Amino acid sequence: MAGYGLCGKFVAISGEGDTLARHLLDAAAALDDVEGCLMYVVSRDPGDADAVWVFEVWESSEAHQGSLQLDAVQQLIARARPVIAGTGERFELDPIGGKGLGLR
Repeated sequence: MAGYGLCGKFVAISGEGDTLARHLLDAAAALDDVEGCLMYVVSRDPGDADAVWVFEVWESSEAHQGSLQLDAVQQLIARARPVIAGTGERFELDPIGGKGLGLR
């Protein structure tokens, strides 16, 4: 079973990296019970205090797209948007397995 993965960098407005990280951690919590979300990991960038990376693994790209329509996710996006200065690198991946993914 193949999955759908994303790895992307969000850049906060200057000095708001902690705020952005908290919003993204709230998003991770909101996805706990969302069908099809296998992993949503938020990481700080040790070289940039205003950058936050998110690594997501979904059962499919359709599951990911569906999550973006959920009211809770839309509300979190609206709360985070004011502190986001932009995005950096973004990679789409085809996860095939590994510890914690439940893909075999």
